[in-house]
Amino acid sequence: MSPRDLPSVAAVLADPTLAEVIERRGVGLAKEAVRQLQADARRSGDAPAWAADAARYAVPVERWLVARVGHGYRRVFNLTGTLIHSNLGRAPLGADIAAAGIAAATAPLTLEYDLEAGRRGNREGVVEQRLKLLTGAAAATVVNNNAAALLLLLNTLALGRPVPVSRGELIEIGGSFRIPDIMARAGCRLVEVGTTNRTHLADYASAIDADTPLLLKVHPSNYHIEGFAADVPARALAALGAERGLPLCVDLGSGALVDLSRFGLPREPTPRETLAAGASLVTFSGDKLLGGPQAGLIVGSAELVAQLKANPLKRALRLDKVGLALLDATLRAYEDEATLTRQVPLMATLTTPLATLRERAAAVAEALREALPPGFDVATEAATCQLGSGALPEHLLPSIAVAVRPPDGRAPTPLARQLRHLPGPVIGRVREGRLWLDMRCAEPMDELLRSIKALP
Repeated sequence: MSPRDLPSVAAVLADPTLAEVIERRGVGLAKEAVRQLQADARRSGDAPAWAADAARYAVPVERWLVARVGHGYRRVFNLTGTLIHSNLGRAPLGADIAAAGIAAATAPLTLEYDLEAGRRGNREGVVEQRLKLLTGAAAATVVNNNAAALLLLLNTLALGRPVPVSRGELIEIGGSFRIPDIMARAGCRLVEVGTTNRTHLADYASAIDADTPLLLKVHPSNYHIEGFAADVPARALAALGAERGLPLCVDLGSGALVDLSRFGLPREPTPRETLAAGASLVTFSGDKLLGGPQAGLIVGSAELVAQLKANPLKRALRLDKVGLALLDATLRAYEDEATLTRQVPLMATLTTPLATLRERAAAVAEALREALPPGFDVATEAATCQLGSGALPEHLLPSIAVAVRPPDGRAPTPLARQLRHLPGPVIGRVREGRLWLDMRCAEPMDELLRSIKALP
């Protein structure tokens, strides 16, 4: 076929068969895909037959976009067995909390405006007050994630100065977040103390000199050392800091505001407990164990928090109006335990009874048996899931999963791919020759079942 036979870009975009792609992707990306596909056809000198028909561009356009920009930001069903999945957006937000973000995004609001005085107000006032109530801190501030919180803290209080850190706490978290790298970017000097498996109070004491500005303790939330191991509790390190006139700053990482043992999980140190043990500043995440939006929360000494707020980096790292509204609504849910599991989906997920998970599994298994060809073995199995995102990696929660084994010893990866390409993509995990679909995050069930029934 001659390249001269290609339809105009406008004709392709106007064809009804491309309407769904344009609706999902936007006209700009769709137009660029058509242009590039036709440019490739012209360069080849022999355009493929489909390129002459405006009604046949939808699939090539979608493939071109997938290869170059991915699938965009699509809602999926997280049945991986990792509840706070970094690649899938971490903690989902409840409808009531999300509504606060929508309200902030769609109208002017009192972000930095004092209605009483009629002039500029405190951007973080309500969030700071809620954090003070929930943690017992004298002051608080927020930035856009916990890495930023630690960066701001160190750049403000330790610029150009040495900071002792236990070798066992020089952690790396997914996405190449490394404590030594953050410290270098903050402009302070890392002083390693102790060993990988054992650090003692005397190691910190011997590392302190006249130039030391603070002591730093990092909660190794994404790994755990067992056996011949020792670390220094925050209380003992705070006492050493008080003796030497140094503040103790603690990075709690995942950061739980409530006692997780009530959900059958190991007890994690909370910001309130850490401050009560003598820490001057505590940093933690908003979108991990807190179950809120991405944010870095800093609580503690009023004097030190004031110094952080005065750092020009604070403006560069600040949370936007939608994030602040979402965080405010999330923290408000924590003020009333009666609303916590109803408004914060992570807490609801952790408290879902196994009986409910079995009911979900039965419905999903039935839908799969109806949708799949004969020969697939679909079974409901006892399973375990993990919190994820570096939180309590060694502890697994009991769960229920649907496990699917293809016939004739075939690999389950093609089925996993089919589920990922459903109108509502379903993401599971492949293990032991089967595709496992964990039921902890299987909500809303009616939408999940409709999606599964769309299997070709």
